[in-house]
Amino acid sequence: MRTGADAAVQGGGAGAAAAEALRLLAESDQTVAVAESLTGGMVAVELTAVPGASRSFRGSVTAYATELKHRVLGVDAELLAAEGAVNAQVAGQMAAGVRRVLGASWGIATTGVAGPDPQDGQPVGTVFVAVAGPADEKTAALRLNGSREEIRRESTRTVLELLLSELRENARGQDTEQNGGI
Repeated sequence: MRTGADAAVQGGGAGAAAAEALRLLAESDQTVAVAESLTGGMVAVELTAVPGASRSFRGSVTAYATELKHRVLGVDAELLAAEGAVNAQVAGQMAAGVRRVLGASWGIATTGVAGPDPQDGQPVGTVFVAVAGPADEKTAALRLNGSREEIRRESTRTVLELLLSELRENARGQDTEQNGGI
């Protein structure tokens, strides 16, 4: 018999990445928190759809308004004023901020333009996702095509896959350390 998590992994997409990430987090007694802008809660929905998510999911902040990125998540106000909210550094600071604010091992974030209009001088489909973990931070720039909904869905899938990639890399590093660097 397959559990909901097993079915999600076999189904592919954002649900599969969410289920596998939560499994790896639970195995290592780690947690994740989410900061979302353009995805408006979609990442948190994918994570909380996985049975047992409460073991590793700390919570989320949907900082849709630019001022909240600064006030709640601690994104540098000068950066926001100079570059706008659609920026790789902003995504990284959002991920680090939600990690700190919600007391998680890992923080992930999305910021970008889903449309219908450009924002901060950036065209529709410009998206930045980030993961902040115990050792480092990684961001990815996306240039997506499609409808508003498609851009939001792809952003959700990509940030969850970035988290999963970082968790796997982190686990490999820990295995190497435990085996004497072999």
